[in-house]
Amino acid sequence: MGNADYVYPSMNVEQTHHVAIPPSQPFIKSLKNQLKETFFPDDPLRQFKGQPARKKFFLGLQYLFPILEWGPKYTLDFFKSDLIAGITIASLAIPQGISYAKLANLPPILGLYSSFVPPLIYALMGSSKDLAVGTVAVASLLTASMLGKEVNAAENPQLYLHLAFTATFIAGVFEALLGIFRLGFIVDFLSHATIVGFMAGAATVVCLQQLKGILGLEHFTHGTDIISVMKSVFSQTHQWRWESAVLGCCFLFYLLIARYFSKKRPNLFWISAMAPLTSVVLGSLLVYLTHAEKHGVQVIGHLKQGLNPASITDLAFGSPYLSTAIKTGIVTGIVSLAEGIAVGRSFAMFKNYHIDGNKEMIAFGMMNIVGSCTSCYLTTGPFSRSAVNFNAGCKTAVSNIVMAIAVMVTLLFLTPLFHFTPLVVLSSIIIAAMLGLIDYEAAIHLWNIDKFDFFVCLGAYVGVVFGSVEIGLVIAVSISLLRVLLFVARPRTVVLGNLPNSKVYRNVEQYKNTSNVPGILILEIEAPIYFTNASYLRERITRWVDEEEDKLKSTGETNLQYVILDMSAVGNIDTSGISMLEEVQKTLDRRGLKLVLANPGAEVMKKLDKSKKIEKIGKEWFFITVAEAVGACSYMLHSYKPNEAPNDSDNWSNNV
Repeated sequence: MGNADYVYPSMNVEQTHHVAIPPSQPFIKSLKNQLKETFFPDDPLRQFKGQPARKKFFLGLQYLFPILEWGPKYTLDFFKSDLIAGITIASLAIPQGISYAKLANLPPILGLYSSFVPPLIYALMGSSKDLAVGTVAVASLLTASMLGKEVNAAENPQLYLHLAFTATFIAGVFEALLGIFRLGFIVDFLSHATIVGFMAGAATVVCLQQLKGILGLEHFTHGTDIISVMKSVFSQTHQWRWESAVLGCCFLFYLLIARYFSKKRPNLFWISAMAPLTSVVLGSLLVYLTHAEKHGVQVIGHLKQGLNPASITDLAFGSPYLSTAIKTGIVTGIVSLAEGIAVGRSFAMFKNYHIDGNKEMIAFGMMNIVGSCTSCYLTTGPFSRSAVNFNAGCKTAVSNIVMAIAVMVTLLFLTPLFHFTPLVVLSSIIIAAMLGLIDYEAAIHLWNIDKFDFFVCLGAYVGVVFGSVEIGLVIAVSISLLRVLLFVARPRTVVLGNLPNSKVYRNVEQYKNTSNVPGILILEIEAPIYFTNASYLRERITRWVDEEEDKLKSTGETNLQYVILDMSAVGNIDTSGISMLEEVQKTLDRRGLKLVLANPGAEVMKKLDKSKKIEKIGKEWFFITVAEAVGACSYMLHSYKPNEAPNDSDNWSNNV
């Protein structure tokens, strides 16, 4: 960057625009606007404006129950598509439900209960056309690990079951309140990198825990970290069952091959979708015909027949472990919300429609509240089931109703058929599903795009695998928050230069053909100025000035006279930021330099005006654009002697 080719801009003072000070607003009105932008950015009440009371009531019902909006438009063609999709996801939901209930250390029948009632609630209240509701592995693992620390599911199964219902109720209330009070942005603290690492870590832990079923072990560690699991596995080598291991590996190979073909040819998605149910049927037949249960192959055993019994009286609000249930409910609620909303938004993007995140939270909350009262544990919208629903051509949430009816038929008539289902098949189904959550391609993409995001992802993964699911989640969120704080506390400041033959000023590092303006240093601040970064910005601006003066001295160029701060990106400023500007001005005054501000925003001007800092800096040194500021400074440099120009503002203000 040099100044040899710089052409001084012509300065026409009559064309100089003054920076306006916006009219002051009452505090209540300002607070109201700020709260509206925070909690109601999508303006959900817009549709109610100017409507009669009856219409408002009906619109309110449609908002709570979207089925009232799309239901009247439902067609037979839609039903044909939803029927096929519903039956397809039911074939996946039944074995997955049983498997994930075992993962949560709950009775297997709860997996079927949880695939019956919650999908019906979601079909009424959910806004996604593609989300297929059911239990998920990560929430199941969290339930097992967090509740299992306080209550042993094998020694006290009834208390453990009641705490699981209570945790589900707490999760539902928490999710619904987030939606009602428009607090969905809390879930946004789980960044994409966090979710990738967390899901991969949880999937790894879940796969390792399934070694118990694959190897036919009866006793296993309650820890979820890789060291505890490996220690438990290799300390019991004398109890490994080769029959169980062979059976498990064969079914796992079959499931992975089915998924591979479905990925290669998307129109064959049904092969992968039907593979879990096919595995259950084949495994049950094999055990029944060979009496493998007598040779070390563990089976599910008796499954209770009938629909969901009421469990509202089982909610353990008087239990001494209530705090554990509350903590479990909040953590699992946040994780399930993040997964469900992310999945719903992903498929909505493919079909070019919008889902309301806060409305989804209310729907998730209500289906978990109702579910906890009907013998269900935590449910959300799992990716695998929703992907099958999407690929099967679903049109509306009626596919969830079809799935629920298929599960209902299973509960009423078919549960005895699962008596001989080997647990090793359930372990194989879980492992096959979890391997799809280890998205190494996404991790590589993060490394190529943003190294910090990659380390957020890695931190979440390592925390889950070597610590626990909760530790991994805390590490991931902490690193993400640290990054936010770093962005706020250490904002970028860059030097601007002039692009050739223009009045445009850009970052000199990004545009190598820019030229500096003799006697003028132009700095851009790329963030709001708050107490967290005020001291840093003061020191950084001083350092930029020192470096510029040293460079000019070494090259013998024109001495520095003006420092222009481009504040286009400074959306707001607090009292610490205002004090920082005053300190910078005093520092520059002592060094014979003049501070100039370009394009300060409305909030910045309003606060500078109220603090009486505009008069101290000098109203004539505020400009709408960097080009006008440079033009004014260049005019001063050529109209007055260098040592008079910065301080001789009276003549300049009169001219302007």
